[in-house]
Amino acid sequence: MTDQQEQIDTAGPSQEQGTEAAPADKGPSAALVVVFAIAIGSLVANLYIAQPIISSIAPALGITPDMAGLVVSVTQVGYGLGLFLLVSLADLVENRALVFITLGGAVAGLFVAATATSAPLFFAASFLVGISSTGAQVLLPYIVQLAPMERRGRVVGNVMAGLLSGVMLARPASLFVAGAFGWRAVFWGSGGLMLVVGLVLTRAMPRYMPQGGVSYGRILLTMLRLVRDNASLRRRSVYQGLLFCAFNIFWTTVPILLGEQFGMGEYGIGLFALAGAGGALAAPMAGRLADKGYSRSATFWSLLLLGLAFLGMGWAGAAKIMLVMVLLTVLLDAAVQTNQIVSQRIIFSVPAEIRGRANAIYMTMFFAGGALGSVLGTYFYHHHGWLGVTWAGCGISALTLLLFATERRSG
Repeated sequence: MTDQQEQIDTAGPSQEQGTEAAPADKGPSAALVVVFAIAIGSLVANLYIAQPIISSIAPALGITPDMAGLVVSVTQVGYGLGLFLLVSLADLVENRALVFITLGGAVAGLFVAATATSAPLFFAASFLVGISSTGAQVLLPYIVQLAPMERRGRVVGNVMAGLLSGVMLARPASLFVAGAFGWRAVFWGSGGLMLVVGLVLTRAMPRYMPQGGVSYGRILLTMLRLVRDNASLRRRSVYQGLLFCAFNIFWTTVPILLGEQFGMGEYGIGLFALAGAGGALAAPMAGRLADKGYSRSATFWSLLLLGLAFLGMGWAGAAKIMLVMVLLTVLLDAAVQTNQIVSQRIIFSVPAEIRGRANAIYMTMFFAGGALGSVLGTYFYHHHGWLGVTWAGCGISALTLLLFATERRSG
């Protein structure tokens, strides 16, 4: 017997109302889904390329070790702000043009970061990269709206597999490039990749003009109303914000642990991150579970497994057992990604004309949690060691489970 699927209460018609990109009965082709998955993954990877190499960037720019987490969190704060202010424009302006504007900003920010010689300039460039990388969250609801409802979870899962692969592969790729050519080459390479993504999307992405008729100020106000009126949106945003906070606590500090306690260099840490990327394989399966109505069960197990992974990680890190560390990392990533897919399947059930705003709210909370986790990770590690990091992750898992226990079953 399946769980009752959550729905977000909304007013207004549920059919698509845009032009030139109305969904076909069969939905988007497999090739188009692949193109969008790669583009989205490449954009979101910009948020993580600095994370594993902060130990190289920070001293070069005069940033103290206990504040090194800002190298990542500034980018994610920019991303969160961009989600609220820019992604909501997807309900108002032509989507293709909006994507290309954000791609241009990402290229500029990455090239400035590659040449920065001071912390303020690097942080300003990182902030621009974060804001501009929100083009990924314009592309995501765009491709989802092309899919019929019965396939929507599967499309979300497949596209999110690309996004999450970008998140996970960004770290090993960054380490390998930095090890061979220096940390600045990472930003040059990512900027070049954005140019390629833009060229591909000029051929693959049709124009889509939303129905419009609402001012930008009213769109921002209706976002606040959505938060007030929709319990599922609020809860799913908080759940994933907390999980992503724990996720970033782990990934900000584990490269430091591997270097200091396991004696690993950039290539070794890169291989560890590459192995951990296996958790992205959970995304398509999670989408299918959501389509079949197992949203609540998948949520519960993902929250529980996150805490168990952190608990085991504390022991494995202290005992220096690498195989267990790798396996638990895959489990941790799969837990976060499963809840992400299930939550977005619920979020994208809203009518098309407000889908951009709902996604903006959800992803703003998501990356606000991530930015907090980047700062908390370096703080806990430098003041309480690896066990402090893992207990922080366990605490976040327990808190999220408690919140989930207060959720009323729908239906």
